[in-house]
Amino acid sequence: MSTAAGAKQQSFTDSDSDSDHSQSGESNSARRHTDLSNSIFKSYFDLTATTTSASPSPHDLSKIQSFLNSSSSGALSCLICLERIRPSDPTWSCGSLCFDVFHLLCIQSWARQASDLAALRASTRLPITSQKADETAIWNCPKCRSAYSKSQIPRTYFCFCGKLESPPNDNPWILPHSCGEVCNRPLKNNCGHFCLLLCHPGPCPPCPKLVKASCYCGKIEDVRRCGYKVYSCNSRCNKLLGCKSHKCREICHDGECPPCHERGVYRCLCGKKEEAKECCERDFRCEIPCNKPLSCGKHLCEKGCHSPEGCGGCPLQGKRTCPCGKRVHEGMACDVAVPLCGDTCGKMLTCGFHKCHERCHRGQCAETCRMVVFKSCRCGSLKKEIPCYQDLACERKCQIARDCGRHACRRRCCDGDCPPCGEVCGKRLRCKNHKCPSPCHRGPCAPCPVMVPISCACGHTRFEVPCGTEKDQKPPKCRKLCEIPPLCRHGTYVKPHKCHYGACPPCRLICEEEYPCGHKCQLRCHGPMPPPKPEFMFKPTKKRPIHQSESTPGSPCPPCPELVWRSCVGQHYAAERMMVCSNKTMFSCENLCGNPLPCGNHHCTKTCHALKFNTSNRLGQIGKSDSCEKCNLPCEKERKPGCTHPCSLRCHPDDCPPCKALVKRSCHCGSMVHAFDCIYYNSLSKKEQISARSCGGPCHRKLPNCTHLCPETCHPGECPSPDKCSKKVTVRCRCQTLKKEWLCKDVQEAHRTAGSDPKDVSKNHFGLGLLPCNSDCKAKIQVVDQELHLRTSKDAEEKDSTTEAQLSRRKKRRQRLQEAKQLSTLQKILPAVKKLLLVVILVGTLVAASYYGYKGLMWLSDYMNEVEEQRHSSKRRYPRI
Repeated sequence: MSTAAGAKQQSFTDSDSDSDHSQSGESNSARRHTDLSNSIFKSYFDLTATTTSASPSPHDLSKIQSFLNSSSSGALSCLICLERIRPSDPTWSCGSLCFDVFHLLCIQSWARQASDLAALRASTRLPITSQKADETAIWNCPKCRSAYSKSQIPRTYFCFCGKLESPPNDNPWILPHSCGEVCNRPLKNNCGHFCLLLCHPGPCPPCPKLVKASCYCGKIEDVRRCGYKVYSCNSRCNKLLGCKSHKCREICHDGECPPCHERGVYRCLCGKKEEAKECCERDFRCEIPCNKPLSCGKHLCEKGCHSPEGCGGCPLQGKRTCPCGKRVHEGMACDVAVPLCGDTCGKMLTCGFHKCHERCHRGQCAETCRMVVFKSCRCGSLKKEIPCYQDLACERKCQIARDCGRHACRRRCCDGDCPPCGEVCGKRLRCKNHKCPSPCHRGPCAPCPVMVPISCACGHTRFEVPCGTEKDQKPPKCRKLCEIPPLCRHGTYVKPHKCHYGACPPCRLICEEEYPCGHKCQLRCHGPMPPPKPEFMFKPTKKRPIHQSESTPGSPCPPCPELVWRSCVGQHYAAERMMVCSNKTMFSCENLCGNPLPCGNHHCTKTCHALKFNTSNRLGQIGKSDSCEKCNLPCEKERKPGCTHPCSLRCHPDDCPPCKALVKRSCHCGSMVHAFDCIYYNSLSKKEQISARSCGGPCHRKLPNCTHLCPETCHPGECPSPDKCSKKVTVRCRCQTLKKEWLCKDVQEAHRTAGSDPKDVSKNHFGLGLLPCNSDCKAKIQVVDQELHLRTSKDAEEKDSTTEAQLSRRKKRRQRLQEAKQLSTLQKILPAVKKLLLVVILVGTLVAASYYGYKGLMWLSDYMNEVEEQRHSSKRRYPRI
């Protein structure tokens, strides 16, 4: 328990002041929040089940919880006036036993009357002055009868903890009559700690501080709550007992260990007799007298069983006197009897007034004094000579009224100190339910001590109120959820509500009862309701029999009101109508039937008509009815695999027969055409089709790099290894004077080394210029070189002109870049300047608007004040009659 626990207790008390409407609207929070008072005291109740009498009892804890519940719900009542204690009423609470709360004025009046009556009774009975009796007068608490002195009569209004005088009553977040601060009262058993709850009524709970404490026997040391630090370890005590020989066999216990009960054979004190006894009784005395000779040698010890050193000396030795003690004899032997002195005895008799008048004698004096004296009775009405040992009482009965003021004393020979009245008061108390059980008394009767428990409907939350105020109390607001199970189908989904009297709130969920059509009822739940509980009434004015009606089933769901799109009898697409689901009428549209015919390929061309459903059809198709027409069209099915020829039969539902048409396909090289049956060719695989189309002869396609045909047999795709052609080709020089025969693949390689692609070489120039020219070809070579020189010079001039043009273009580009840079800086500066101007304009407009707006509001408030003053002045001038 900590300050947080005190805050929990304070929040619990504050939340109790909510209305019933807020309780019904916070059912979700009721699921998350439990009873805070139970959570605060739960651990204490669990601990008190196993603790000892030194720990706080469950009664004290339940008293704390009951005070919190009753004070937070406003159910506190004064036992003296039986009126409800309002938050604004000054109060006083007993701090001894009951901690009950009273009105301050009521307890002041009660205390003054009780103390004045006690002072009057003491002054009449005791030989003391009225001032002394007034100082020592006491008054009692009306409930627990705890005694208080007259100086302790309350004169000021304090909070429960006594720190704050006249605590405020206008704070709704603080418990009434509480200061709202930590209680800080010293806790029970003077443990040195203080209460950590907020200022509260009733006793403080046990100390929650954690301290190191050892068990009763001291074996185990544990950290425990200070309020429960006295505990037993439930193991054997094993402390050394008082006999110093055996150990305690009891379970770890409080206080001294019990006597040792080990049995054994022991001797008595004198050692003459042995008996089997328990260890705690081993020092016993036997019944055999001692009879040992004393030191004088003439007498024997007359004591009973004792230790050998306990005989002592002879009691008749030394100085001896006569029986009356007037004559002393010294030096007499112990076996000689002392002579009588012969004088009057003179010892005081038992009456305390006269002495023995006989002569010195042995033994006791006479017990009854028979001297005749004048005595008066206690009331003083009779005087007579009687022996001293007798008491004188007259037959006169006392007629003085007793303390109650209702009955006379009626005691014989009363001396004026009349005893209290012994009859029962029997007056009807203010509760109107019981009679006063106290002895007959003066003044008002004590309040009725009976406390009546008032609980909620489920019984979890309860508090006690004084007898007689139960009719004015309301049942406590219970934080628990209602335990009445709902009877509708939403039992597990209904919004929970708090404990209550009367009928449960109706279920506000949607019914969602499923219709046969598959829809759900969208109305509010109309299922059965639990029977209502009667309203809270502790004592009904009329005894009426309460018949709890059995829960009747709710009204049935109405026909399905859902609007659905219902198709026509032919179930055509886009021919639906919006109809109420419970309406089962069928209709026919103006469309054609369109349902598949028995052939499975065509559809019915009649108008919409009813159909039959075939449930055995795997595809979920609609069954064919007798009204659909028969199909007479030719077959339009696509043949498989890959056949494009139409079927020659009429429309039929089964597969078409195999196709016998001829299919023409050319060979791979295109030299010839093959004819195949359609069903045969389409049934072949791709590999088989390729091998079937091959003609088996040489390929008639040209190679890509030369002018020769492919040397391979007829094959699909491109010809393999076109660079490995082995045909002979005539190779010439440039002037075509020299020639030789090379293989085609060498010629292709030579063209590649020369920098030309064999594909681009024409047929006439294939192999031309690959042989070097000799001396016969020199003239032709010179002519060719001159032509080449002219070509190179022309190429150089063209290159110079292109370089000049490129240089001028570079200069223009540089100029353009510089201009673009200048423009880019200006373009960057201009947007920044524009943004700055916009910001300045916006700030200015905001400042102006706020200034003039403030001025306008001030002007408007002044104007409204003037109008208000004018209204008041007009009301004063013309008062309402």
